[in-house]
Amino acid sequence: MHKQISVVLDRGQEFSFHVPDGVPLAHDAARAWLDHQFVTLECEPLRASGKVLTADKVLVVTQAAGPALFADAQWVADYVAAVSAALGKPMIRVDVPSMAITY
Repeated sequence: MHKQISVVLDRGQEFSFHVPDGVPLAHDAARAWLDHQFVTLECEPLRASGKVLTADKVLVVTQAAGPALFADAQWVADYVAAVSAALGKPMIRVDVPSMAITY
């Protein structure tokens, strides 16, 4: 099955990434990678309660990464593996301006 992640950043920048076939990243490893990026990129929770859902974490990490990190091939490979494993859907669209993820 074809798997793909699309990312829309501000200013109309859009990226599309094929998720490679093979052994996916373990769910726990994917969450750990997202947690690390959340802290490293100094992200803030979206909810006033401070609760951070996996989808929220994907959104704010994507937003904080911006075009600079999406130009880094190794970071993108890790991002694609982590987002695919964490969300577990074949087609994922991360839309930063709308702050929405669709499947």
